[in-house]
Amino acid sequence: MKVIRAALLIGLTLAAPAFGQKATGDKAKETPPAAIIEEKPAPYDERLERLSEILGAVHYLRNLCADKPEDNWRASMQQLIQLEAGKEPGRQEKLTAAFNRGYRSFAAIYTACTDSAVVAEERYRNEGATLATEITARFGN
Repeated sequence: MKVIRAALLIGLTLAAPAFGQKATGDKAKETPPAAIIEEKPAPYDERLERLSEILGAVHYLRNLCADKPEDNWRASMQQLIQLEAGKEPGRQEKLTAAFNRGYRSFAAIYTACTDSAVVAEERYRNEGATLATEITARFGN
C-alpha cells in the first residue's frame, strides 16, 4: 500500500511541470467554465413549491377582481426566488413553474370575478399564510 502511494506521489510530482504549462493556440483564449453550484434540495422545497403555486393563484384572482391591477404577489414571488434560489437555476425553474401553474389553473376556470373566485382567493391567501408561518417556524433561523 505504501508503495502505491509513493508511486502515485512521485508520478504527480513528475507531472507537475506539465500541469503548470499554459495551453497554446485557441485553447489559451478560451475562458474557464463557470463554477457549477451543486443544487441540493432543501427539506422544505415541496412546501415552497406549493407556496409558489398559491402566490400564482392569488396573483391571478386578485387582479381578476381588483379595480386596478396590482403586482404585489408577483413581486413577492420574485423576492422569494431571489432569497431561496438565487444561484440555483433548477430551483428557480421549479418555483417559477409552480407560480405559473397556480396562475394558469385559475385563468383556465375564471374569466370574470365571481363569488366563488373571491372565496377561492381568500382560501388560498389563508393557506399561503399558514404555509409561510409553518415554513418559517420549522425551518427559519
